[in-house]
Amino acid sequence: MIAPRGKFISLEGGEGAGKSTLLAGLRGYIERHGIALVQTREPGGTTVGEAVRAIVLDPEQRGLAAETELLLMFASRAQLVREVIGPALCAGHWVLCDRYADASYAYQGGGRGQPLTRIAELERWACAGVQPDLTLLLDVPVAIGRARAAGRGDADRIEVEADGFFERVRATYRERAAAEPQRFRVIDATQSPTAVLWAATQALADLIAETSA
Repeated sequence: MIAPRGKFISLEGGEGAGKSTLLAGLRGYIERHGIALVQTREPGGTTVGEAVRAIVLDPEQRGLAAETELLLMFASRAQLVREVIGPALCAGHWVLCDRYADASYAYQGGGRGQPLTRIAELERWACAGVQPDLTLLLDVPVAIGRARAAGRGDADRIEVEADGFFERVRATYRERAAAEPQRFRVIDATQSPTAVLWAATQALADLIAETSA
């Protein structure tokens, strides 16, 4: 018997939105339902991807062109799809990914000003049609998110950008969520971690119910 395709869940949000805290709670929730889960991240998740991550986030790489950053992100993504996400889904496992293609529309598109049509073309090529079944967007005002992120230690290359950059990132995320309400669930990340986890698990419960039906 061929295993049914697994479900793909991506987690998105700006700096300080609380993704790391939520990921742990989501993993526990999914696994308590007896679902085999693969957790990964972007950029990263593979040997190639982690090397790309080191370059993209290195604060010493201030001269990295926006076009280079965009191509590096999709190089990491292409490897992740083929090495991790695709095989896991085909095996019937669920995949929980910290960021995916929506992040490029938000950061390299909204933030860096790269044309969205260019990003869409790269997505078609690099992602090979692999798209999340559910995207959880943690939405938080930039000032609150940046204040949270400031307490985490040294800032990486992305985190040192000005507020205007992150306002554009947030706006793009919200635009994408409004355009695809069937895939996105927008969660108010100013709430307590417990409330955020509850909201996220409600969305997951719907997906689990669909799978069981």
